[in-house]
Amino acid sequence: MATTYLILSNRILRELNEVEMTSSNFSSSRGIQTAVKDFINKAVHDIYNEGAELPLLHSSTTQALQAGDGEYTFPSDMRRVDFESFFLKPTELITNGEFTSAISSWTNATTGAVGEGTPAYNSGGNGRCRLNDAAVSQAITTVKNKTYKVQVRVIDSASGGSSLAVKVGNAAHATTDLSTTLTVANYGEGKVLDTTFTASQTATYITIINSDANNLDVDYVRVSRSDIAPKKLAHITYDTYLQTNKVADDVNLSSAYGIPTKVIRKPDYGSFILSPKPNLGEYTVSYDYYATHTDLSAHGDNMGLPDRFASLIIDRSKYYIYMLRSDPEHAQLADRDYQRKLKLLKVDYGTHSADYMRTDTIAESIATTVGTAS
Repeated sequence: MATTYLILSNRILRELNEVEMTSSNFSSSRGIQTAVKDFINKAVHDIYNEGAELPLLHSSTTQALQAGDGEYTFPSDMRRVDFESFFLKPTELITNGEFTSAISSWTNATTGAVGEGTPAYNSGGNGRCRLNDAAVSQAITTVKNKTYKVQVRVIDSASGGSSLAVKVGNAAHATTDLSTTLTVANYGEGKVLDTTFTASQTATYITIINSDANNLDVDYVRVSRSDIAPKKLAHITYDTYLQTNKVADDVNLSSAYGIPTKVIRKPDYGSFILSPKPNLGEYTVSYDYYATHTDLSAHGDNMGLPDRFASLIIDRSKYYIYMLRSDPEHAQLADRDYQRKLKLLKVDYGTHSADYMRTDTIAESIATTVGTAS
């Protein structure tokens, strides 16, 4: 059973031999009951402040970049950012191309020429788009005369030997920029199409079509610029940025823009800087951060920690209650139990130092040397 705010509060009240609360009178608590509720949230704050990089608080996000804009804000729930996790990559142009929970953002492009089927969602794998004598299409924004990578994975679960048509053009079913087919030979395993197209307009339509009655499941559709390679961004301090990069970044010329290579945390910790400023609007930055938690409020709210650490919150809350009651002896005992259990939390969930890896090159070099000597 999940440890709710009410359960935590009543466990503490029982240990203090105080009157417990119910779900109906929880919001109208008074006296020691209200103090217990406050101290629970204070205890949770203490635990998270002891381990700001607990995996339980880990989150990931992306930031779409704009040409000429070098400063971006952090998410509102950010507690601490991992500046070694910043990566630059081409922006994924397809919306819901992974079909994780639905086929939304795709338009039913089935016509009389294709058939009378209806595109459907298939929950297999991580989600797929099932085409049975049907087609779907999506419009994306492209840059004219630029080349884009297309990747499509299809699974032929019916072993019918059907072919998936992939068309790219200025309208649904148009082949202005690309027309190709993908046939699965190893049924059940699937096949991946890797190809490119050069956009002939700014509004480009991606259409995927199965023209017969056999089921074809499209696992994903991905489109991004072909001339942007993913790369890790180097983190430099703000002082270093002022000394080495800021002057060049502040030049009011588009020729000063380029592919960002460095990320800088601003002193206010509310935003980050990329240097140089991006020269394209089709970059995306991904990074990891640790989120702030939300205070418990309603009686049914669940604590963010696993249930086995409920006693950790209880011990810390009791410490504050005993201090409130001017009972230093019991407060010291509660703090001792808290510190002992906190060590267990850090062992199980704390951030560990990176493992050191040995390059295979060294081992191969040694083996070659030994083989030559013998």
